[in-house]
Amino acid sequence: MFGDIPEEVVDRMRHLEARDAADRLDGTGRLERLRQIPPETGRFIALLAAAAPHGRVIEVGTSGGFSTLWLALACRERGDRLVTFEVLPEKAAIAAETFRVAGVDDLVDLVVDDARNHLDGMSGIAFCFLDAEKEVYRDCYRSVVPNLVPGGLLVADNALSHAEDLQTMIDDAMEDDRVDALVLPIGKGELVCRRPSRAGRAVR
Repeated sequence: MFGDIPEEVVDRMRHLEARDAADRLDGTGRLERLRQIPPETGRFIALLAAAAPHGRVIEVGTSGGFSTLWLALACRERGDRLVTFEVLPEKAAIAAETFRVAGVDDLVDLVVDDARNHLDGMSGIAFCFLDAEKEVYRDCYRSVVPNLVPGGLLVADNALSHAEDLQTMIDDAMEDDRVDALVLPIGKGELVCRRPSRAGRAVR
């Protein structure tokens, strides 16, 4: 999977990394600032998504499509498609360009809307990557976890860099008998939740 990444994907990843670095230096707070994951997080989520059980692969928070490219590599490995949600039209436009120039638009369905309008009805989720505005994390967690297949995974970014903002959701996950959860010091911190094959009692 990592040994034969298409040149078009590598080029677009480099373009997005350069743009993200420039935006951080700019400091204008523009809406289209990408705030994307580091490459090591991309590799991590791609490995997990490729190994996830049969079911839907989804992403909440597309931004410019950097993390989506990593998940698209996993979906190509799986023979699957990815559904990704972006609420901001400005970022969705950048992402659509990303998928086109990187040649992965056959693997990605981009939904320009708040994911919370869709997640409750999305059954059979095998893998979900959550990297959106922090105030939506808890709602998304509560919608995704009941819809995970046995062995399904939810990975939430920024579990260390924004631990104070996300602590309530992290505590929910750690006390939730429906999942096995831990926080890993990869990138900005990843909360990894896996639904075991045998369901436990629901979180109170």
